[in-house]
Amino acid sequence: MSTSSAAPILSAALATPARPVVHDSGADTAPGVIVVDSCTTLGTTLVVRLAGEIDHFSAAPLRALLASAADDGCTGLVLDTSRVTFCDSGFLAVLRWWPRRGRRLRLANPSRAVQHLLNAVAPARRQWAHAGSLTTAGRS
Repeated sequence: MSTSSAAPILSAALATPARPVVHDSGADTAPGVIVVDSCTTLGTTLVVRLAGEIDHFSAAPLRALLASAADDGCTGLVLDTSRVTFCDSGFLAVLRWWPRRGRRLRLANPSRAVQHLLNAVAPARRQWAHAGSLTTAGRS
């Protein structure tokens, strides 16, 4: 047996869409997104311009790019971070990995976020700079 009806299931008051509710749960749990704006080589130096957010998750493709460049013989790295809006220890891990085995690293135009992170780790940064593995240029 089958019955059909054209009558609405919900009354008109209940059928109208509810207004969206904005709820701020605190910290953003979505992974960051890093964009490689440009990537070129000058001899054995890789020059990379970054934009966006660098965290543990978004740093993985950057690490893969740098590992490939190191395997191809790049010994120098210039990172233009002027358009980086957020970074955390995931970015620091990349910065600490590159200078191993005598490779050189230079941060060009550090953004406010990058400079804030570098200032937070200033004692360790002085050790890196003293060892000749990290230099910065641009904003200070």
